[in-house]
Amino acid sequence: MKLIIAYIQPERLTAVKQALYEREVYKISITNALGCGQQKGYHETYRGADIEVNLLKKIRIEIAVNDDFVEPTVNGIIAGAKTGTIGDGKIFITTLDECIRIRTGEKGSEAIG
Repeated sequence: MKLIIAYIQPERLTAVKQALYEREVYKISITNALGCGQQKGYHETYRGADIEVNLLKKIRIEIAVNDDFVEPTVNGIIAGAKTGTIGDGKIFITTLDECIRIRTGEKGSEAIG
């Protein structure tokens, strides 16, 4: 079992979801996030004051998958999020020790589905 965490551009969310659905990955959690990386933000002038915006809007996607779905999930995220420019995002993959479905009490890969 793996937990896949991806940070992507907000405007690429629909494309990522479609790419995941094509690969039969339906169970995802999505959160709004702020952050910066290589982009380093931008400068803006508001009412004559120079403002440095270095925390940019991002989307955080979390997907818990069984081992045989790791590769299709990662490929789906890349296919939907990639534009070829700085700021496309990052994908992190970590091992899940345990998963428990609250409703049934199932554990492990059966709980992920």
